[in-house]
Amino acid sequence: MMKQSKLRVGLIGAGRWARMAHIHGWLRDPRCELVVLCDTKVDVARQAASEYGISEFSDNWQEVVSRKDLDIIDICTPSQTHYEISKASIEHGKHVLCEKPIAYDYIHTSGLAKMARRKGLKTKLGFTFRYTPAMRYAKELISSGFIGSPYIFNGYEQNSQFLNPDTPLRTSQVKTKKPGLNVSSLEGYGAPIIDISNWWMGSPYTAVIGTMRNFVQERSIRGLPGYHKVNIDDASMFIAEYQNGGIGSIQTSYVTIGNFPGVEARIYGQEGAIIVRTVLEFGVPEIIRTATPDKVEFKQIQIPPKFFPHDFKEGEDMNHTWLSNLVANFIDEIEGETRKNEGNFDDGARVQEIINAVELSFEERRWVNLPLKSNLE
Repeated sequence: MMKQSKLRVGLIGAGRWARMAHIHGWLRDPRCELVVLCDTKVDVARQAASEYGISEFSDNWQEVVSRKDLDIIDICTPSQTHYEISKASIEHGKHVLCEKPIAYDYIHTSGLAKMARRKGLKTKLGFTFRYTPAMRYAKELISSGFIGSPYIFNGYEQNSQFLNPDTPLRTSQVKTKKPGLNVSSLEGYGAPIIDISNWWMGSPYTAVIGTMRNFVQERSIRGLPGYHKVNIDDASMFIAEYQNGGIGSIQTSYVTIGNFPGVEARIYGQEGAIIVRTVLEFGVPEIIRTATPDKVEFKQIQIPPKFFPHDFKEGEDMNHTWLSNLVANFIDEIEGETRKNEGNFDDGARVQEIINAVELSFEERRWVNLPLKSNLE
């Protein structure tokens, strides 16, 4: 691939989330150029390209990923297309940022991670909450020894987004693969907070036991008349054991009142504790609180400026802030500014394996050991 002064990016899927977050992240970083927007609905691609001053648009993703003048492919398409487009992008020698999940089973995700490594390519999942200033500050505190040995992790991602059955789900959200309860909240909301738990605890899961529920059993579906019975989880909960002896719990739901979309992560250790809440409340998008044995009341602390984008403006859209951090981190990794490649497809495979294990636990009403291959021996 020809060396260029800027990394050239093709973005596939020009819908709501691309416009809310991804496009802003790429346009903000002077080290890259967003060259082309692609969407199967060409009018959507054309409109977004015009709105954001992007020179090219397309409705053919296969042509975009095969272009020799692009370095990075960003995938913001519906979940069921992620694996095919990611695989093709890697085969064509592209670094890949893809929204979660890559696939609904960890084996496929792990396979793409190995393919990218063999080709010397960087990958990244859309684990947006990894890149909030408060989450990154918390990780620095944990790494510096603030909490000592980690004991307990509690994670929550929940809101009332789909409490009202008149709020339509996308058709793709209710396509089910088996007659029992299928994962939805656990997949969509569980993945980001499971990723945070892996990152903060710094130790692999060794076992999980969990349950799921479908509280709103009939609801409207986008593009279809009337109500329809759905067999997906709109709430889930599980507890976990870690290799380092720690324990944890994760709760997800999109039918819980009093929660704006966002996550809350808590970690308790031998010497301290940290709570991060990335939930927009009273105009504040995120807070971090800490406690120590001699000061047991949690106290809010200031987030240092270094965890924000270089041109951060107070009051800016939090999605712009977080995606800007993600993009900057990805470019650092691609350009060799850091040897790490965090939040990558390997991390995605680990998260997906845990989701698959919780699903199995619910189906078989038992503890499930990790890694999953141990259940086949």
